[in-house]
Amino acid sequence: MSRAVPHCVVVGAGIAGLAAAHQIRQRRPDVRVTVLEAAPSSGGKLAQAEVGGTLVDTGAESVLNRRPEAVDLIRAVDLADALCHPAVTTAYVWSRGRLRPLPPTVLGVPTDLRALARSGVVSAPGVGRAALDRVLPSRPTVDDVPVGRLVRRRLGREVSERLLEPLLGGVYAGHADRLSLHAAAPQIAALAARGGSLIGSAAASTAAGRSPSVPLFAGVVGGVGRLPAAVAEATGAEVRTSTTVRALERIGSSWQLEVGRADRPELLAADAVVVATPAAPAARLLASVVPGAAAELAGVESASVALVTLAVSASGFPSPLPGSGFLVPPVDGRAVKAATWSSNKWAWVRDRVGADVVLLRVSFGRHGEPALLQRDDSELVRLAVDELGDAVGMRGPVLDSLVTRWGGALPQYTVGHVDRVRRIRDAVAEVPGLDVCGATYDGVGVAACVADGQRAGDRIVAGFTDEGQ
Repeated sequence: MSRAVPHCVVVGAGIAGLAAAHQIRQRRPDVRVTVLEAAPSSGGKLAQAEVGGTLVDTGAESVLNRRPEAVDLIRAVDLADALCHPAVTTAYVWSRGRLRPLPPTVLGVPTDLRALARSGVVSAPGVGRAALDRVLPSRPTVDDVPVGRLVRRRLGREVSERLLEPLLGGVYAGHADRLSLHAAAPQIAALAARGGSLIGSAAASTAAGRSPSVPLFAGVVGGVGRLPAAVAEATGAEVRTSTTVRALERIGSSWQLEVGRADRPELLAADAVVVATPAAPAARLLASVVPGAAAELAGVESASVALVTLAVSASGFPSPLPGSGFLVPPVDGRAVKAATWSSNKWAWVRDRVGADVVLLRVSFGRHGEPALLQRDDSELVRLAVDELGDAVGMRGPVLDSLVTRWGGALPQYTVGHVDRVRRIRDAVAEVPGLDVCGATYDGVGVAACVADGQRAGDRIVAGFTDEGQ
């Protein structure tokens, strides 16, 4: 039964769910919105903790600045004055025994063969093989295929292994030979659809889209982890943490959610529901309501990762750290996937920790490789220290450390993912007053999640309007 004041429940208080709640309230301030989160705190993968006496991000630390959704939301919730950009953007690849500058690429497709050769990331024979891309016959590639297969066919094994793999690994913690060209690498899909040389298309695309005055990424002074609380406050929604939604049922034209303890559940009524959880819990909630969508969601695999944050004495480095950090190709057999020099990258971090301390982040974990993450926290810290010693000569002392584990954090956009998402959305659209959003669908970055939450919020509001609520 519809209430005089419409009530929407958002399941999941990650940034997508909070963006959905914010969008609903912006467009319909009269709608009552309740956000339910199973974890003890809201924000999902936008989280913070104290390391070395400084509150820092322990999840996502930046947002795309060249698409508007996340940056506009930051401004909308009164964090505009805290917007900032990386102080250093040069990145490196720990390849073939040492750190080498990351050459200009479109997600691993080189834009300049001479720059590729100078970087040393791939060998001279590898550069020669990549050069064949200029003369190999090619028809436009429009089908969805593993992105690694496409890049290897055009540019050779080394470019795929030493450029594409670490870049995709940094975003998805996945493997190029399983990830979808269309879903995980739409930038490369656009190049491949033109036919001909990938390198030539990448160079032309970069030249056409170059805007040096607009930074690629943005952050927030004090950390991007400040954003969820600011969104929740601006929204005015009721946000209930440590509150598990156990079941979802359609009753007439309304919804009933079973919430809280299994032995003493609370029944919560709503006019609309947005499910903003990862794929596995979304599949469980939707199983009896939209079984087709639930079956598709159950097929989405995910990768777990761990982030080791270290505060290290600056005296423990033989020379200043270069750039903003480095990526690691899995072919080199290292455990570390990437490292970020936070106190180089963000001026606010450097100001807070001081010149005598280096704050840095090291990430571990790729899809299908659980053994590494089964090590305890002290082992992961020791492994990070050892490999940083090999990479940059770090010898400590380590002043503080924190290990943050993100189980099942990154959905895997395997071949066919775009069609899978279309089938999920089509099935959900058949059920009035229901939508889904989050990293599972159209992008794992903060901006993509905000955009998807806003789309869901718009659809819920449209449904209220259609029903005269």
